Amino acid sequence: MAEKLKIKVSIADRVYPLTINPDQEEGLRKAAKKIEAMIKQFQKSYAVRDKQDVLAMCALQFAAQTEQKDIDKASEMLKAEDKIKTLNNLLNKHLAS
Repeated sequence: MAEKLKIKVSIADRVYPLTINPDQEEGLRKAAKKIEAMIKQFQKSYAVRDKQDVLAMCALQFAAQTEQKDIDKASEMLKAEDKIKTLNNLLNKHLAS
């Protein structure tokens, strides 16, 4: 079992100490950088000064992206199932001939 790693991540001018598995470090650091970039963009675009509002907007943005990916995956799965059914029907017709 891998040793736990202690890291510090800074988000919205606050430092958060975390104890994680080493394989999680890259993803957490990338996520923190994305959050920081999004915070700066929201502050620039909307002149929002309250960190709570900016963090709520970031959370909504990330949640919406996740939900949209799930919706897109489900749609792609339905399309793939339809194509497989069509191919299956064509094969069955060909084999029945």
